[in-house]
Amino acid sequence: MFTVKNDLAVQSYCYRNFKTIPALIGQIQALGLSRTELCAVHVDFGDEAVFEPTIAQFKAAKIQIASIGVQYFKGEPEVEEKWFKFAKAAGARMISASFTVDSTPGSYRMVEKFAEKYDLLVGIHNHGGYDWLGNGTVLGHVFANTNERIGLCIDTAWCLQARQDPVKWAEQFSGRLFGAHIKDFIFHRDGKPEDVIVGTGNLKLREFLALLGKAPKGTTAVTLEYEGDVENPNPKLKECLTKITEAL
Repeated sequence: MFTVKNDLAVQSYCYRNFKTIPALIGQIQALGLSRTELCAVHVDFGDEAVFEPTIAQFKAAKIQIASIGVQYFKGEPEVEEKWFKFAKAAGARMISASFTVDSTPGSYRMVEKFAEKYDLLVGIHNHGGYDWLGNGTVLGHVFANTNERIGLCIDTAWCLQARQDPVKWAEQFSGRLFGAHIKDFIFHRDGKPEDVIVGTGNLKLREFLALLGKAPKGTTAVTLEYEGDVENPNPKLKECLTKITEAL
């Protein structure tokens, strides 16, 4: 069963205004969570020299790096294998990822190989209707042509932006549902999305959360994301936590 205390992480991109690792850790601790999905704003995943000292800071703070990303695979093994090395060393289970369309299917084969080598999962993060992987039909095609190491890290808000239903996706792709970014949008008349407290926009929060614990392999990286209020995101993130707790 999914719980806030044991399973929910926060995306470090929410704290993109807090550039250093100590500042980031302080914000996560103030929020009251002990898991994070770490993005490249805070760590250079291409520099192996920073891996050990970075991971040590999170371990000392008792914050688990649940996943990393979003990482964009282009089929460059010398660069992209380092991402797997960091995730493995950090004790993460998943890399939140996307693929450049012109690198496939070769990049699929590369990622499958590294995912097997490092015993990790790779969850495709959909980025809305402008993104080639933001469409359920395309995702179904990808999963039919990749092995079980490649699945879905569903971003609920961008799913909504693409006029898709995150609840239906969670059911349809349950066998490949590795993670989630719990995020919510409202939409202005020009179609522009705006981040809001989860469950107060268009996301059916209760229904979506109910499906997370039912994925056959379990969701390994469930992440809260709110991209508004860059200078002081924690008040709104705490409201999101309240909504998630109530929905559960």
